[in-house]
Amino acid sequence: AQCSSFSGRPLGIHRPSVSSLAPSLGTVHDTGMPFCFAARRPLESLLGRYDTLSLVWRHYPDSELHPGAGLAAEFAEFAAADRRFWDAYALLLAGRDHFSQEDLHSVARQLDLDPGEAESALRDHTFRERVLEDVRGAEKAGVHATPTFFLNGERLEGHWSQLAQLVPAALDKENAADKHEGG
Repeated sequence: AQCSSFSGRPLGIHRPSVSSLAPSLGTVHDTGMPFCFAARRPLESLLGRYDTLSLVWRHYPDSELHPGAGLAAEFAEFAAADRRFWDAYALLLAGRDHFSQEDLHSVARQLDLDPGEAESALRDHTFRERVLEDVRGAEKAGVHATPTFFLNGERLEGHWSQLAQLVPAALDKENAADKHEGG
């Protein structure tokens, strides 16, 4: 069950199994946040550098600041039901700060998803609870701004532009601790 990524490399499902032993980089995003769009390049670079690193995506839309961001997150979950989550986010993360129904219908057409089904899912808020689950989890984890990143569940402290330094340092620290504990 693999989906395409920003750069074409498979990432896996955006909600991976908790039993996965591969390192995971968790990201809490608001699709309408310009910094989330800007963080795309460092994310792609890390995913290219660490082929076992999987990306775990969580929604944190601020529809007050970015109109339609909540619906965009719901749309991404609609696309996920057709294994098109990453493709949808690649199109949604296009530097917009708001999303209209027409924007989302356009993305549905580009992804060959049924626009009528998309409209129905958005109207009925079929995937709202899944998005709200992410929001509650983010709030519980102390997230107040996006993007926020976690490596194997531990929050990375630092600015998103420092991901290229933060992730390798955290992975090295984890590997050193594992070696120390192992013997």
